This record gives sequence, C-alpha cells and structure tokens, in this order.
Amino acid sequence: MEAYYILIIGVLFLLAVSDLIVGVSNDAVNFLNSAIGSKAAPFKIILAIAAAGVLVGAVFSNGMMEVARKGIFNPEFFAFNEIMIIFLAVMLTDILLLDFFNTIGLPTSTTVSIVFEILGAAVAVSIYKVTRSVDGLLNVSDYINVESSVMIIVGIFLSVIIAFIVGMIIQWIVRLAFSFNVKKTHKYWTGVWGGFAITAILFFLLIKGAKGSTLISADMLATIKEHTTRVMLISFLGWTLLFQLLTLFTRINVLKITVLMGTFALAMAFAGNDLVNFIGVPLAGFESFKAFMASGSSEPAGFLMTALREPVNTPIYFLIAAGLIMVLTLRFSKKAKSVTATTIDLSRQDEGSERFASSSLARFLVRRAVETSNGMTKIMPSAVTRFVQDRFDAENNRDEKDQKVAFDLVRASVNLVVASILIAIGTSLKLPLSTTYVTFMVAMGTSLADGAWGRESAVFRITGVLTVIGGWFFTAFSAFLASFLIASLIFFGKLPVILILIVFSIFILLRTHAFHKRRTEKQERLDSQIITASYGVLKACDDEVKSTILKVSKILYLTYTNLFKEKHKELKNLRKETKRLSKEIKEIIENIPVTLRKFDEHELESGHHYVQVVAYMKEMSNSLMHIVQPAYNHLNNNHPLDKVQADSLKNFNEKSSEFFNFLINILKNRNFDSIDELVQRRDEMINMANDILLNRIKILKKTQKGVKISVTYMEMLSETKNLFLNAVKLVKADALLQESLGKSGIDIELDILD
Repeated sequence: MEAYYILIIGVLFLLAVSDLIVGVSNDAVNFLNSAIGSKAAPFKIILAIAAAGVLVGAVFSNGMMEVARKGIFNPEFFAFNEIMIIFLAVMLTDILLLDFFNTIGLPTSTTVSIVFEILGAAVAVSIYKVTRSVDGLLNVSDYINVESSVMIIVGIFLSVIIAFIVGMIIQWIVRLAFSFNVKKTHKYWTGVWGGFAITAILFFLLIKGAKGSTLISADMLATIKEHTTRVMLISFLGWTLLFQLLTLFTRINVLKITVLMGTFALAMAFAGNDLVNFIGVPLAGFESFKAFMASGSSEPAGFLMTALREPVNTPIYFLIAAGLIMVLTLRFSKKAKSVTATTIDLSRQDEGSERFASSSLARFLVRRAVETSNGMTKIMPSAVTRFVQDRFDAENNRDEKDQKVAFDLVRASVNLVVASILIAIGTSLKLPLSTTYVTFMVAMGTSLADGAWGRESAVFRITGVLTVIGGWFFTAFSAFLASFLIASLIFFGKLPVILILIVFSIFILLRTHAFHKRRTEKQERLDSQIITASYGVLKACDDEVKSTILKVSKILYLTYTNLFKEKHKELKNLRKETKRLSKEIKEIIENIPVTLRKFDEHELESGHHYVQVVAYMKEMSNSLMHIVQPAYNHLNNNHPLDKVQADSLKNFNEKSSEFFNFLINILKNRNFDSIDELVQRRDEMINMANDILLNRIKILKKTQKGVKISVTYMEMLSETKNLFLNAVKLVKADALLQESLGKSGIDIELDILD
C-alpha cells in the first residue's frame, strides 16, 4: 500500500516538472509581450530580465497553496485515498490541456485551468461519495467550496471587461499627451509618465509581490501597508525628477527603462502568484502523504485530510527548483514564442496578413463602432476633432524605426502599468484575477485606443480576440469535464488505469511536440532562405506558383475521376482542399502591400508582375472551386450520372493531366521558350472541351433527359477552360517576373535551396 502511494507522489512531481514547462510556455506572454512587441531591448536581454523576475518571484513566492488544499473543496470531508485521486487527475489534465493551447498558439489562464480541474475532480469524487453514503447526511455542495468557485467565475467576467475598458481609456489619454510623434513630445511628458509608471509598478510589487511571501514577516508586511501612501508619493516625485533630468540632459530612453522594469515586475508577480498552478497540487499531495504516514493509520480510506486545513509552509528548496525550471523553460521553449506571437499579431500597429478570419459578430461590432464614431464626430467641435486626429495620426508621425516594431514604447509601458495596477488592486480587494486575462485584455484595449484596429483589420482583430476569449471559457469547461472523467476512471480503475493514462499523456505530449517542431522548423527554413529582400520574394513566389499548379492539377484530376465513380466522401475532401488553397492564396493577397515594400525603386516593374502572378493564382483557385462544387452538389443531391459521354470526359481528364504535367516541367526547368507549345496545347484542350459541350447540347435536345448532369457538365467544363487560360497567363506572368528581377541583378539559381 505504501509503495502504491509513493509511486503516485513520484508521478505527481514528474507531472509538476512537465506542468512547469508547459505552463510557463503559455504564461510567458503575460510579461514578454510588451517588451518583445516594442523591441525595448534585444531578445536575450528581455529574457534575462524576465528570468530574473521569475527566479526572484519564485524565491519570494507567497505560495498561495491554499487554492490547491482548501480553496475549491473542503478537505476534511475527503479521505487520503480520495485526495490522491483528485490531485493525480488534476495534474494529468493540466499538462495535456495547457500543452494543447501552447501547440495552437493561444494564451489561456493557468489559474482558471487548475481551479476548474480541481473542481471537476472533486465533484467526481464527491458524487461517488454521496451515492455510496449510507446515512445521506451530506450532498455534493458540502464537499465543494461553492463560494470560492463562484467568486472565480465572477472574477473572470470582471477581469475581461474591466481590463479592456481601463486599458483603452488610459492608452487614449497617454497617446493624446504623447501623440505618435514621441520625439517631439517626450521632453514634456516622459518624466511625469515615467514617474507614474515606476510608482505604479512599485505599488504592484509591494501589494502583489510581497503579500504573504515566505521571506517577509507579518510585521514587515504591516509596516509596508501602513506607509504605502508615503512611499508611493516619495517614489513618484523622485522618479519624476530623475527621469525629467535624464530626458533633458542625456540620451537615455526612459520609456525603455519603464518597459524593462515592468517586465521584471510582472515576471516576478507571475512566479510568486501562479507558481501554485504548477506545484501547488503535487506539494499538497506530498503534505497529505506525510500526514497519513505520520498518523500511523493503515486505512487510507478512513483517514480524513483535516491536515490540509493547516497553514502552508512551502520549503524554500522547492521554490528555488521550480524557479530554475521556469527560467530554463523561458530560455529554450519555442512554444512560448508561438503564444507570444498571437498577442503581438492581434495588437500590432501595422496592417498585414491576419491570423484570424472575420466573423459575423465582429462585422456587427465594427459597423456599430463606425456608426458611433461618425455620430460623435458630428457633435464634436471641428477644432477638437482635428486636434485629436492629429495626435492619433500614426501614419504621418511615426518615424522609420517605429514602423519596424509591432507597437511603440508608449503603448508597451501603458500595457505594463495598467496591468500592474489592476492586478494590484484586485489582489488588495481579494478578487481572483487571472494575470493572463488582465494582461491580454489590456493589450487589446490599448490596441483599439491606438487605432491599431483600423477599418482594414478591425473585423479580423476582433474575431481573434473573441477566439481567444472563447478559448478561455473552453478552458474552464474542458478542464472541468476532462478532470471529472479522469478522476472517475482512476477511482474505479486504480493502478492499471493510472499507468494507461500516464502512457497516453506521454504519447500526446510527444506528438504535439513533434508537430510544433515540424511547424517551427519549416518557418525557420523559409526564413533562412531569404538571402536578400528581392530574392526572398522571388524564391517565395516561385515556390507558391509551383505549389499552386501542383495542387490545382491534382484536385482537378481527382474531381472528374471521383465524379465518374460517384465517390461522395472523396469529393467532400477535395472541396475542403480547394477551400484551403483559396485561403492560402488569400493570405498572399493580403500580404501584397508588405511584399511590395521589399522591392527597391528600380524594381517597381517586378512588383507589377508579382501582383499579376498572385492575381492569376487567385483566378485559378476560383475556377477550381466552381469545378469541384458542382460535382460535389450533384452527388450530394443524389442526382444520377449520364454515362453517354463518360469515355470522352475521361479522355479529356487524362489530357488535362498531361497538359498540367507539361506546364509543371516548364516551371521546374525554367524552360520558358516552350510557352508557345504550352499555348498550343491549351488551345487544343479548349477545343476538346468545346466539342464535348456541343455534343452535350445535342444529347440534351435529342433526349430531353439528364438536365441536372448536363448543367453540371457544362459548368465544370466552362470553368475548366478558364482554368487553362489562367494557368498559361500565370506561367507568362511568372516568366516576366523572373526576367524583370534578373534585369535588376537578382540572378540566383532558385533550386539550390529546394
């Protein structure tokens, strides 16, 4: 029996290490986003500062281990064996859930996940206890700390709404003062804003970082609280004076200092507060095991865990070890970069390819916002409107350096300051805030206030925000459900089920790691291939054209083949592939303005040809969709097939495949001298399609039957002719692009890196 629970404790601590890694990868966005997005310092410096904050925060951790011991359930009603089942189910669920979010690159809350996992597992065990109870004196609500759970859910809604609104308002005021022409206004406002920012961060550290720390006594904490106002006032005056002098007489960038100090503060608070999310449950399990062994009891099912009601005293070596693991994760985790990229993409100042598509709700919100803005403009004095518009004119006032970053240091500092203040206030009021929710929603609010969500990008950014928020609530629901199921399985299956779940978890982690690694390596490989800006465009365009032609050729051939064979499922999959191709080309089109900026002045002709190439790719994807969709609809509606022209259509399909093979060889071998032969083959294919269409008309007139299949054939053949025309145009445009870039001095063998 003792060996069984020693095994469980060992598994819990191994899971804790894994949870620290996947948890920090997700939560790194909280404190890295602002510094990385504004490029306040080189990436290694930012990581070093964040790592220092994490390590200090772990050592000074307030523990907050009560949430794992008694914050969600009442431990005195659970026996030792039941507690261990709850803790094991929580840890298994947590690493799988957080790793999933890391892999897809969405930030989520480790606080909410751990809380709802504990709640789910505790409810599962409670239901079992109630149904097996003989006296029936207790129900599930007696086992669960309902008040605490409700407070957490309310805190989720409040933190999302308040953080967004406050971030938006503060950013609007600060931007109104600084404008986007920071070089001109920084000497007036940097001192005051810097003093306020550092004071807010200090207040955040005192209230959030020091509260309940294992290394700060109760008397010292009481002294800090008693003199908080005086310390804040002295801090504000002192920092304001210092920063104003630095701004006037040196070249030191005070905003960079502010951003880096804010990064340290948030990293420190993250480690101090959220460490419970990763090691709280294993430590609670360890304390439970020690209490059970010390009791001398031989019945795990009869030993109630009243000991978990006692105050927490986390050993310092556990905190140091956890801090070191988090620091190493920050340094080496590539998934942390993926999660950070999502927040930066949604808050960047410039337009470009958007990570998310638009949604009906986002379009509705944008329309209402535009109407409200137009209404406000009408009632505002014209002088005030012009003044505000001038202050928020990012296009004409941002310098070249600012255009190379996602957002400037002003917004980065507001992100950190507002997040620090809100988290500090929430902590002082004992509200269960999520650092992820607060920092993300503040970043989104400041983005909106800064005009980053323009008419061109607003629907995509809002959809992205709604997706992330939806992911948060999905976290709560899935954490509760998964933990509930795993706890139930362990309760009835014991050791065999535990071993199966551990093996399954390892398998899933390895699969997601391999998937993320392949995706990252592919992106790094593409980045490494860009030798020069123009060559990068040339290489990327060459790859895109080849890839598009190959996909179109394959889908076209399989569409006709599966239509003849009446394979509905295969046509459905081809329709999905066609939609994916269309989406890929759409992303290229959205990136055209960014791509064209890479061309030099003497390469403008090449830019024109590049636009033509992309346009013909788009036309081909449209034609392909109008070929696949009628075929799919015909089978989906269970319409019959007419076999009269089957042989001629099959021959046409084979000839089409030969045409595209010839076209692909031209592209691969750069044999553009064969374009005349390609045109000749195209005309032959079009004539063949016309003959089939003419025969179809004759058949339709003669028999007066097969109307549905006739319409399908006509639509497919007409669009196939358009496909041939645009394919040849694409090859010609690609040849002109290669030729024009060659004239500009870009003469590099494209296949050397394939």
